[in-house]
Amino acid sequence: MIDVNDLRKGVIFELDGQLMRVLEYSHHKPGRGNAVIRIKARNLKTGATIEKTFTSGDRVQDIRLDYHTVQYLYSDENFFYFMDVETFDQVPVSKELVEEYAGFLKENMEVKLTLYQGQPLDIELPTTVDLKVVYAEPAVRGDTATGVTKKVRVETGAEIETPIFVNEGDTIRVDTRTGTYVTRV
Repeated sequence: MIDVNDLRKGVIFELDGQLMRVLEYSHHKPGRGNAVIRIKARNLKTGATIEKTFTSGDRVQDIRLDYHTVQYLYSDENFFYFMDVETFDQVPVSKELVEEYAGFLKENMEVKLTLYQGQPLDIELPTTVDLKVVYAEPAVRGDTATGVTKKVRVETGAEIETPIFVNEGDTIRVDTRTGTYVTRV
């Protein structure tokens, strides 16, 4: 059991038999009485988001998570396949779990896989990833008066908003947390 004061963004805990991930956390201490902890959490099985209020001193069930460094191998219509770098076991991860990160995954990229009782819960990508631009519209001369941007397509199929000087064949660095352009490499 962990105290609700220890809940922070990203913490996974069990509530009413469901695994929840904290998305937002706020601590409010009124002039009188106990502090109030408000969280917004996502159910890891259903994807539903809930808001919950706790009183200071309440406790929730913590869970034991296993973290493995895995290497992305390939994907098919249902799964993304990763290989554990220590045991060389292949771990299939459902497309729904990886969907939001798929545009940043390159073959042989190492990521951190979170497991609960042997079942994949989440993957954590590096903060930035370098991707090759495979399609970029040509820039129009004279469009540089303001921060003009354009969409480019990278090797993984993702579309990234970049400055107009980025050309086809360039390699760009992308922030995987926000999906935004960082710099040209």
